[in-house]
Amino acid sequence: MLETLITSKTRIKLLTKFFLNPKAKAYLRELERSFGESSNAVRLELNRFEKAGLLNSAMEGNRKVFIANSNHPLFPNIHNILRTNLGIDRIVEEITGKLGNVMEVWLSGEFARGNDSDFIDLFLVGTTIDNEYLERLRVKTTSLISRTIRVTLFTPKAFTRMKSEIKSTEIFLLWESHQSIMK
Repeated sequence: MLETLITSKTRIKLLTKFFLNPKAKAYLRELERSFGESSNAVRLELNRFEKAGLLNSAMEGNRKVFIANSNHPLFPNIHNILRTNLGIDRIVEEITGKLGNVMEVWLSGEFARGNDSDFIDLFLVGTTIDNEYLERLRVKTTSLISRTIRVTLFTPKAFTRMKSEIKSTEIFLLWESHQSIMK
């Protein structure tokens, strides 16, 4: 659906890369390889986004590295449009409703890195999660959004251990319960 509103495939890829996970960073050549696009097309869009204030850049060695400007007034809106377009809002709503004691839902995999994928990888953190119901939700939601959903369950203690070993650009918090916030 986003392709109907934004006709530039490069622009959509950049929006996904930087605005789905605000911690995602990348430089021109990396984006060129990842997107399979010419460096000119990517550079043109990066310059437009930077000029509009949507992206910030900094030199890291001899590379100009870009990151989303999460302080830009449009950032929350773009982030929400991407989540809705990918179906992530629908997934989280379904998962957290009647599944059990879900404390947090994390996005991982390619989407957490800001890359498009046929798979949506989720980490569910909680206790007493109904696995049978989870599988029915996963199948139902997969058919609704035309992407395969892969779910990994963690206890809070196991997730804390695992999270300390992962880069912040590899996972992204989508939702947390009020119980999690109070800890």
